[in-house]
Amino acid sequence: MAHRTTIDFILNGKNVSVDEVGASQTLLDYIRLDKRLTGTKEGCAEGDCGACTVLVGRLTETGLAYMPVNACIRFLASVDGCHVVTVEYLAGSDGRLHPVQQAMVEHHGSQCGFCTPGFVMSLYALWMETPEPTEAQVETALQGNLCRCTGYEPIIKAAVAVSRYGAPGSDTLITERNDITTRLKALESDQRVVCGPADNLSILPATVDDLAACLLEYPDATIVAGATDVGLWVTKFLRNIGPAIFTGHLDELKSVKRQGEFLLIGAGASYTDCQSILSEHLPYLAPYWDRIAGWQVRNMGTVGGNIANGSPIGDTPPVLIALGAEITLRHGSERRNLPLQDFFIDYGKQDRAAGEFVESIRVPLPGSDDLNAAYKISKRRDEDISSVAVGIQVTVTDGTISKACIAFGGMAATPKRATAAEDALTGQPWSAESFRAAAAALPDDFAPLSDWRASSDYRMLSAQNLLHRFFLEHDAATDTPIQLATA
Repeated sequence: MAHRTTIDFILNGKNVSVDEVGASQTLLDYIRLDKRLTGTKEGCAEGDCGACTVLVGRLTETGLAYMPVNACIRFLASVDGCHVVTVEYLAGSDGRLHPVQQAMVEHHGSQCGFCTPGFVMSLYALWMETPEPTEAQVETALQGNLCRCTGYEPIIKAAVAVSRYGAPGSDTLITERNDITTRLKALESDQRVVCGPADNLSILPATVDDLAACLLEYPDATIVAGATDVGLWVTKFLRNIGPAIFTGHLDELKSVKRQGEFLLIGAGASYTDCQSILSEHLPYLAPYWDRIAGWQVRNMGTVGGNIANGSPIGDTPPVLIALGAEITLRHGSERRNLPLQDFFIDYGKQDRAAGEFVESIRVPLPGSDDLNAAYKISKRRDEDISSVAVGIQVTVTDGTISKACIAFGGMAATPKRATAAEDALTGQPWSAESFRAAAAALPDDFAPLSDWRASSDYRMLSAQNLLHRFFLEHDAATDTPIQLATA
């Protein structure tokens, strides 16, 4: 079929067309090395420190939307059809500082300055979205930005004060929105993109059907959605990921909607895409969702990718397994449905054949008798990998636990249900004694490993304590059920 051989996008208001873009070429390297836009820094090279933060604007169903992302693990091929904005674009035509930059200066939010451009870009995105943010909103927006010298207090003060220095309505990204929208529409194409050297091809399918066709043609290709995992294969392990098939531009995979008594989540939907509908229908997940990585990673990472990579410490599989989720796998025109818990076979091994991909996730909504929770234990509260994560759904009928589904991450080689603990609860009265019995049964389910994140004993004790916490938070037999702080 006819295909395009260039990656076409807008960089700081100027159209760019790049050929020979290899699958492993990062956006950060292109910005710094090719375009000499060195305000964007390289720090951790894994999407943790935020020094590489840029904005990426993409056309959506509701119009042009800009999101802060990590350029260090974002691949250049994935910005086809986007508007990439770096800190250099904030400079006013008269040389004056941008309101975000001015606020940072006047509130002493910068010392060495290395991390400052990344903070500025995250706060820029927040300011455009929420001109008068609360401190809590600022803290959430800055989860993905690390400061080692200034401290967060003056930065938070600067963020709260930005609108005193200017209003978003007069900002360049607002005033030029119609022009950029028109130009991005002109870049839209119904052709597949294939570019880069033969041993490191970048492939962007035209549609989801074309994605299925690409995987028949390249069954061993690396599928790249948000690149929050695959990006580290390149930056940390120096792997050649080509040929790579990029899917982040496929809107068909990003749908998130209620369908009867289910939520249907496209495998390409980012954590941010899912956040509002999950908060509406599964409100207990709102604080848990905010603890998945930082804002930049939530804007890039996808629920489907978190499932497909099979990590035993992924944040979303335990929660989704507890809810009884199932996934749809596609190979060519053929589809099959699989309970999510059955997808994970062993460490690094999933029930997914060559050329097959996760297309969607179907999540049943809890019933009126269901009690739910999601907990995460990690060394840092924000932007950290789980030591232990758990999703719990317990059905209580007339004071008796009629059904229990408990799934843990970080306790085994795969995300896994605690069947012995579930059996200890099922048919028992809703009581502290029942949950103590379930906690005592957990060693029959798991023999967790010790690593640098947590010891085996710590993991087991944490898991047992989380079952106690679930009871304390949901026990309605007292006048004031215990609620542990989530902020």
